[in-house]
Amino acid sequence: MDIKKKRMLELVELLNHARRVYEQEDTEIMNNYEYDKLYDELQGLEQELGTILASSPTVNVGYEVLSELPKERHERSMLSLDKTKEVSGLKEFLGNQQAVISWKLDGLTIVLTYREGTLQKAVTRGNGEVGEVITNNAKVFKNIPLQIAYKGELVLRGEAVIGYEDFERINAEIEDVDAKYKNPRNLCSGSVRQLSNEVTAKRNVRFFAFSLVRAEGVDFGNSRTKQFGWLSDQGFEVVEHHMVTADTVESEVEWFSKKITENAFPSDGLVLVYDDIAYGQSLGTTAKFPRDSIAFKWADEIRETTLKEIEWSPSRTGLINPVAIFEPVELEGTTVSRASVHNISIMEELDLGVGDTIQVYKANMIIPQIAENLTRSGNCRAPEHCPVCGGLTRISMENDTKTLYCTNPQCQAKQVKSFALFVSRDALNIEGLSEATLEKFIDRGFIKDFTDIFHLKQHEEAIKTMEGFGEKSYVNLINSVEQARQTTMPKLLYSLGIANIGLANAKVICKAFGNDVEKILHATVEDLSGISGVGEIIAQTYVDYFAEDTHQELFRKLLEEVEIPPEAETAEEQIFEGKNFVITGSVNHFANRGEVKELIESKGGKVTGSVTTKTDYLINNDVESASSKNKKARELGVPIISEEEFLKML
Repeated sequence: MDIKKKRMLELVELLNHARRVYEQEDTEIMNNYEYDKLYDELQGLEQELGTILASSPTVNVGYEVLSELPKERHERSMLSLDKTKEVSGLKEFLGNQQAVISWKLDGLTIVLTYREGTLQKAVTRGNGEVGEVITNNAKVFKNIPLQIAYKGELVLRGEAVIGYEDFERINAEIEDVDAKYKNPRNLCSGSVRQLSNEVTAKRNVRFFAFSLVRAEGVDFGNSRTKQFGWLSDQGFEVVEHHMVTADTVESEVEWFSKKITENAFPSDGLVLVYDDIAYGQSLGTTAKFPRDSIAFKWADEIRETTLKEIEWSPSRTGLINPVAIFEPVELEGTTVSRASVHNISIMEELDLGVGDTIQVYKANMIIPQIAENLTRSGNCRAPEHCPVCGGLTRISMENDTKTLYCTNPQCQAKQVKSFALFVSRDALNIEGLSEATLEKFIDRGFIKDFTDIFHLKQHEEAIKTMEGFGEKSYVNLINSVEQARQTTMPKLLYSLGIANIGLANAKVICKAFGNDVEKILHATVEDLSGISGVGEIIAQTYVDYFAEDTHQELFRKLLEEVEIPPEAETAEEQIFEGKNFVITGSVNHFANRGEVKELIESKGGKVTGSVTTKTDYLINNDVESASSKNKKARELGVPIISEEEFLKML
């Protein structure tokens, strides 16, 4: 009995710590599978011993939030949901009742209050009793109505979420790997709780209503489904939902499970709530759970496999992440052979060793993870030297988590983004050199500076034997490298990755200096500031870059590798001077959108990535589509033109 009580205390402390750092510090020290497994173990011990500690996560709902935002007590406590991983549990819950089944979105729960048809207040769930007031931030969510037709007091709950596409975009803009967000839920939590709603507005947060708390004077016919319909009529996006019975619940769960990979937003399960409102309310609540609803957690598809190695993956910030490489297995319809271990702490907790039998699954049916290590040999160790440059590594302890770093400031891995820019479409346009491939080439010493890319033939046999390469892919890569030797001076200048120098700026600079190499290398701030579109800040960063002899030497070496044909003397009529364009969707009369961009720039125009008040035209062949760019253009009164209309403008 003492051993079991000790284990219960250990589990309470461990789970509370994991939840606290996840919710308050956006740090993940264990995956969802491991958390659920330990949570279930704790519940079992509590039932067996007849004891539930006051601090147990099975009775406490969340933790106090830590921020400078104002706090407010909820009018009605926000309880967690009881859960099941079995469809039989859903059938038992349903009995002879009808229920609404919907996604359990993985974001941040928000309570909205409207009075006189206006959004008055938005409060986060917080600890279920007290939340943070984030009204100003909610007003810049992408899809929350600020005014609605209903004039009585309306209180509703929903989930604030950030989609996978925006998650990838925002993470790609963060150079510091340590600062990147682990998942969309963490990004959403940080975005919603910003002190400045200007930051929130840039994150594309969306709100999906999932529960109506109160709407004075409205008769919903005692039906949750009708509540959802009414909320939709008021202008809210409502979580996708279906009506379900015990006879249809199995097929509905299967429908949702097949659709999850297509979802734009993260989901960690499903929710069932009785359609009969009065019946559900008559059941009351437990200390933690309402009795009118239940959550369904996906029963993870788990496969056993053998760990082949731990690959240490360096990044441009010096962080070196462990990646588990294992014998390929089929999971959720795809072949999986690698999974991030995230950090040394998790590697040590799993006692990972080469040859171990491990269990793997996909978190939320999407992200490969290690669930358990069955043999736990623990023979994997963090390397003392960086796998790329051979420099010394160091282990850092941050937020109770061990991470590995390369201490060499000149490590080539820290330059992988620079190499990726060099081979990108607007620069040298070398196909077949993704960041992953560049990392492998850097790791093996094939690439040390930009010029080495033009001499990859020296490593023909080694490249052909690499995973993902063969005769055909090698030949395609070399052909692309040779084609890249024919380029332009602006593209070569842009490829260097000088801060603030985009392709458009590179074009105007090269044009102003007549493509003269010496003028390009020795331009002064005064010379550059006199060029239209080049301000003092851009001019200074440009001059500072070429002030270093190594950068001048690199540029001269690159000029020896490439051929820059003389430009035709015909001057393009600048019919788009001062005009800003945005291009979206597919094109029919050009090879790609890049060609359209080049044409616009050649005629004095500018192409940007997002629609703003400064945009003059949005080019989209699907003029009537409901895409986000089209919606924004309509809001701002920006003309949306087809490719045909654009060609007529020429």
